[in-house]
Amino acid sequence: MATGTQADGGAAQGAGADIGVYGLGTMGSALALNLADNGFTVAVSNREADWIAPFLDEAGPLAERLSGAERLEDFVAAIARPRSILFMIPSGAPVDAMIEAIKPLLDEGDTLIDGGNADFHDTRRRSAELEGTGLHFVGMGVSGGEAGARNGPSMMVGGSAHSWTQFKPMAEKIAAQFEGTPCVAHLGPDGAGHFVKTVHNGIEYADMQMITEVYGLLRDAGGQGAVEIGNLFADWRKGPLNSYLIEVSAAALLSVDTQTGTPMVDVIRDQAGQKGTGRWTLIEALKMGQSANTIEAAVGARGWSSEKAVREMAEPLLPEGVQDAPLPEVADLEMALLAGRIIGHAQGFRILSAASEEFGWSLDMARISEIWRAGCIIRSALLDEFADAFRGELPGGHLILAPAMRKRLEESIPALRRVVAAGALLGVALPALSAALAWYDSMRRARGTANMIQAQRDFFGAHGFERISEEGKFHGTWTPLP
Repeated sequence: MATGTQADGGAAQGAGADIGVYGLGTMGSALALNLADNGFTVAVSNREADWIAPFLDEAGPLAERLSGAERLEDFVAAIARPRSILFMIPSGAPVDAMIEAIKPLLDEGDTLIDGGNADFHDTRRRSAELEGTGLHFVGMGVSGGEAGARNGPSMMVGGSAHSWTQFKPMAEKIAAQFEGTPCVAHLGPDGAGHFVKTVHNGIEYADMQMITEVYGLLRDAGGQGAVEIGNLFADWRKGPLNSYLIEVSAAALLSVDTQTGTPMVDVIRDQAGQKGTGRWTLIEALKMGQSANTIEAAVGARGWSSEKAVREMAEPLLPEGVQDAPLPEVADLEMALLAGRIIGHAQGFRILSAASEEFGWSLDMARISEIWRAGCIIRSALLDEFADAFRGELPGGHLILAPAMRKRLEESIPALRRVVAAGALLGVALPALSAALAWYDSMRRARGTANMIQAQRDFFGAHGFERISEEGKFHGTWTPLP
């Protein structure tokens, strides 16, 4: 069992495990094994106590670094002080209940870590409630799925400096590594880590949707099959689109259903699920007055997908109104997807910047880019470029205005225009790619059309407006039509 000292010279005191993991579901089990694999001793427990013994049995040689406890009191007692206890349980009420149950068993300096997909407002509330108790609370976003959790995830940590000092040696050991640099960082206090993970998931929604739209254009307008499209996506891994999601998409398209011998994607019902983090990103963006229309389009598309029965009814009833247009060239599809992905990420980072200002987090956008380079779902070659851009000349603090990003967009926006136009003419929906282009065209135009919005608002509601050349609030002299 435990020696009472954390690997690499940590500060655990007395006999006991280096860390406790409560929750032996998919992610909790994987993280516990990852910790043990990296030399740490781990106490584990679970609400359903009958999960504990099978987990230890299946751990194989790693079981010598693991100990199980059915009773919460025994679990806490098995961890060396000051304790680090990682909750991998469903977010919301279960976390609140767990905190209340475990608090009486803890000592000053102990740290509770919520590694689930929590609403950052809950994390901020929990941090505030534990203020002054001597206990510390960490909200930690974990990305990478089961494989990432087991072999090295990307982790976004929010909490006190004390809790980070205590957890850092373990976090850096178990995190994904990019060229020797751990993909984990302490991003700020209270809810900073969970908020960054939320926006990560929003960007993930947009990225997945854009890839899906290219697939749909090739399938529905180009008549191409899964294998042909899969081979194209696999080839794109050699260029600027190299990313985990492109890799996953290629592999999915090239996978075969053992029951039918046909491509796996062709036997899957076209209704997409969602756990809510994309919506959370969108809601918080709107609260802060930020545009996230690529993420909104992706969330909306998943919602539309659920209306399968309506779509089946509508197909023979609604006129197509399509026009003749050539299918975009492969090079255009690649560049259009590149432009869309840059814009989707730029919107996500803009949300992070607004939240950092509102909540006083001082988020480091370059470091966030770096911890996303390995382990997480949105890892891609572009993130290195984003990190460099944030550390260089950045007019207005906006990613798309960095010199390197302007160059990328100069090369790719014409292709995005052609692809979006082709989709519209051919009757293939491209909601996220179209949203990206609309946002880009809005941002690049110094004089927009909101003056007309203000005129309308003042006409029917006397809301007032600002004049171009004068300070103050004014009303127009409006003449109703006869």
